[in-house]
Amino acid sequence: MTCVFVQLRCHPGKTYDVAREVYLREIVSELYSTSGDFDLLAKIYIPEGEDVGVFINDRLLDIPGIARSLTTMTFKAMHVDGGR
Repeated sequence: MTCVFVQLRCHPGKTYDVAREVYLREIVSELYSTSGDFDLLAKIYIPEGEDVGVFINDRLLDIPGIARSLTTMTFKAMHVDGGR
């Protein structure tokens, strides 16, 4: 699985509606309300073999009330044994 973080900026007054719909779709492992440029932060595990962009576009970004998104891909920082 590939872990990605997706930040969502919502239209004014729509953050809780968007959060509710994200939760109902059962595609995130964690969902947080945040301060700053974005309103929500979602941690999503993309199934092996799935295209990340297509997955996010088809299963998340069609939710009404989302104005903008920023996806951050993750990579291992180090091996489990501590080596490189």
